[in-house]
Amino acid sequence: MKRKKRVVVALGGNAITPAGEEGNITQQFLNTRKSMVSVINLLKRGYDVVITHGNGPQVGNALIRVEESRHLVPELPLGIIVGDLEGGMGYMIEQCLQNVMHDMGINRQVATILTQVLVDPDDPSIKNPTKFVGPFFHEEDVPELINHRGWIMKEDKGRGFRRVVPSPAPIGIVPKDIISHLVDSGIIVIAAGGGGIPVYIDHRGWLEGVDAVIDKDLASAVLARDVNADRLLILTGVEKAALNYNTPEQIDLDTMTVKQAQRYLTEGHFPAGSMGPKIQAAINFISDGGSEVIITSTEKITDALDGKAGTKILPD
Repeated sequence: MKRKKRVVVALGGNAITPAGEEGNITQQFLNTRKSMVSVINLLKRGYDVVITHGNGPQVGNALIRVEESRHLVPELPLGIIVGDLEGGMGYMIEQCLQNVMHDMGINRQVATILTQVLVDPDDPSIKNPTKFVGPFFHEEDVPELINHRGWIMKEDKGRGFRRVVPSPAPIGIVPKDIISHLVDSGIIVIAAGGGGIPVYIDHRGWLEGVDAVIDKDLASAVLARDVNADRLLILTGVEKAALNYNTPEQIDLDTMTVKQAQRYLTEGHFPAGSMGPKIQAAINFISDGGSEVIITSTEKITDALDGKAGTKILPD
C-alpha cells in the first residue's frame, strides 16, 4: 500500500499564548482550538500529521512559579519543566484536536509522546549560553544568583538581568521509531514539544539530561527528517518571511531556494530571535532530503498549501 504524504506542523508557542494576553488556561485552550484548523485542513488533504509546538511563554511562567515557591518546595530543573510542559500542552492540543475532529466527523486517534532529543555535550552553546529564560532580576541580585545558585546572568536589552542557559543544536530524536510506527498506523502524533527534552549519551551509553532548551523549529526539522516527512510547515505570527522586515523597504518573499535562504540569513535579514531559526530549520530539513518547507501564519495555511500565501523554501 502506498504511504500517505507525511507532514510535520510546527506550532509557535505564541499561537497558544499570544503577546498581550494573560495566558490563563481558558485562553490557552481557546487559542489551541483555533490553531487546530490548520491540522484539520491537512487531514482533509490526505496527510499523515505530526505536530510540534513551542513553549516559550509557558516555560517563562513555569520558571516564575519555581522562583516564587523555592522556599516552600524543591526547585525543578529545566529538563523536568520542559517535560512537564510537553505533557500538559500535549494534553491540551490532543484534546482540542479530538473535539474538533469529533464535531467534523473525522475518526482519527491522537497520541502525545514525551520526546527526548539528542544534543552534543560539547556543543559550543553549553560553554557559552545565550538563551534568556525566566524572570527579570535587579542588578543587585545578580552576585547571589551567580555565587549561590550557579546561574549565568546577562542583561536583557536594558530591561533587567536574566538567567541564560545553553540552547544546543538538536541532532536526533530518541523515540523516532516509535513516532514513525504510530504515524504508519494512521495516528496523529504530538512530539518534540518546546524542542523536546535535551539529553546526551554519556560514556556508559546512558542518556543524561542537560539543563538547556532546544529551539522548537530546529527540533522540528530534525523530527521531520527522522520520520521521513515530505513537508515541514512552520506556523508563525506573519504570513510570509520578508527581507528588510518592518522597514519601508520590506520585501515579502513567495519562494526561496536553499542557497538564497542561506545568503539572506548570512546577510542578517532573519534575526536570531525571530525568523532566523525558522529559516535555518528550513535549510536543514531540505539539505537532509526534505522536499519543501512552508512558513506562514495559522490563518493562511489553506492558501499557503494552494500556493497563494506563505513563503515556500525549495531545493536549489
